[in-house]
Amino acid sequence: MRKALIPAALLAASAAQAQVPAPAHEDGPGPNMVIEVAAADGTPKGTITLDLLADKAPNHVARLVELAKAGAYDGVVFHRVIDGFMAQTGDVEHGKQGGASAAMAGMGGSDLPDLEAEFNDVSFQAGTVGMARAQDPNSANSQFFIDLAPATFLDGQYTVVGQLVEGWDVLTQIKMGDANANGTVEAPDYMSKVTIVE
Repeated sequence: MRKALIPAALLAASAAQAQVPAPAHEDGPGPNMVIEVAAADGTPKGTITLDLLADKAPNHVARLVELAKAGAYDGVVFHRVIDGFMAQTGDVEHGKQGGASAAMAGMGGSDLPDLEAEFNDVSFQAGTVGMARAQDPNSANSQFFIDLAPATFLDGQYTVVGQLVEGWDVLTQIKMGDANANGTVEAPDYMSKVTIVE
């Protein structure tokens, strides 16, 4: 359901992206989401800090904060990572590292209701955080993605919820997925701990 973040035809625009420099986004009023990343074997890989844009997408940011504070994101894998495009995570239903339903990672959400879109004027650039959704614009729930390169073709189509402020080097070292399998990752990296700093 939520696995098809972007139709395959649109991915051609991102396929030839060169490595981009680290984004320079100043930390705003927050809240901040701090994500500790680990490899599949538990080896720590570093920390990513996201500045959540509550003024641009208040309901979506409130959802991310609620799930993070409940510990729902702890242990959730980066199930879909496409070189030159984005890293996707946040499936609290099926995406737990080593969980029984891990093969379905990317198909679920949370036990909370889906959210109405909050499209805004923030453009998708390297380090931009967006909410994943199914075909229905009002179907975002718990999954989110972080852009690895500019993806302006998503502007006005997906809700921007934040910007990366620290950890670009960690983000770009997250294990990539198979380009021939829509970015599906074997033995994926995961979010070992997610905390909110307000």
